[in-house]
Amino acid sequence: MRTDLCDLLGVDHPIVGFSPSEHVVAAISRAGGFGVLGCVRFNDAAELDTVLTWLDRATEGRPYGVDVVMPGKVPTEGLPADLGELIPPGHRDFVERTLQRLGVPPLGAASDRPGVLGWLHSVARSHVEVALQHPVRLIANALGPPPPDVIAQAHDRGLLVAALAGRADHARGHVAAGVDIVVAQGYEAGGHTGEIASMVLVPEVVDAVGVPVLAAGGIGSGRQIAAALALGARGVWMGSVWLGSSEYRSGPALREALLQAGSSDTVRSRIYSGKPARLLRNRWTEAWSESDAPAPLPMPLQNLLVSGAHDRLMASGDPTVVPMPVGQIVGRMNEVRPVSAILTDLVTEADETLSQIHKLL
Repeated sequence: MRTDLCDLLGVDHPIVGFSPSEHVVAAISRAGGFGVLGCVRFNDAAELDTVLTWLDRATEGRPYGVDVVMPGKVPTEGLPADLGELIPPGHRDFVERTLQRLGVPPLGAASDRPGVLGWLHSVARSHVEVALQHPVRLIANALGPPPPDVIAQAHDRGLLVAALAGRADHARGHVAAGVDIVVAQGYEAGGHTGEIASMVLVPEVVDAVGVPVLAAGGIGSGRQIAAALALGARGVWMGSVWLGSSEYRSGPALREALLQAGSSDTVRSRIYSGKPARLLRNRWTEAWSESDAPAPLPMPLQNLLVSGAHDRLMASGDPTVVPMPVGQIVGRMNEVRPVSAILTDLVTEADETLSQIHKLL
């Protein structure tokens, strides 16, 4: 299984693997795929620089990329402390009442983490500045095309730029802005995602643009990769499937929640960041659908509101409350395996499926 995407990215397989874990990213690239590191978790540019320096070595010369969360239009934003003043007291009260009702204890030591600042334009821009100092091959943006100057900087250094799209008209706009690769992300995907299912979206985007298209959303097997290629994609963008890898370092509660979940155990909601995102359905997400729940705040205020709660929920050790973005493919996540084994099985099954289809001709 090989497409022109392999030559474009310098990889063996047309599989792009997104993960917030540098260990997963390195393993994907070493196994012949293209690992992409999610940068939104890094509040400190120096911390990201340290991680990318590690990745430069751990990928053993194989290419990798980074993913940022940067709106194309520069928003008006203040310091985290200023933004915190915009959060209504009633929202804070609801979060605390809900944590108590769910039996989630406070952290042993008070957390002064100001939230995930990677949602802020200024912090995402610092992520790009750091990435440009490393041998990354691609910069992807989760919120459409980056600002024109960022695209120009990337192209001046010979980097590719990718952007996620949930509609064909968005994809056309991305390409007009100078994006080199469009990731057509369907409704089934984890994290921020749109309303159109992959089976409909992928061919629409392929027909709408003249650049390589990656299919994303609901892909967790070689058969689904073959289907994506049949729809016209040059490769796939996969995220949730790597949460079941041994390289993804999660606590036992999160691991149990992921392994026990079925494909119907997710929900698309604004409660994680303020924009629609698919999450693992549990008692925490259900609390936000009750009659006393306030409406989620816009990005980045919602994340600033729930960031401390997420720390407590993760530390609780309770698999029924852990907050986690994940796609509907979570239903196939039934055992913990190394990234290399997952990728080998994906390629083998895709090759077998394509061979079977060829026999039908």
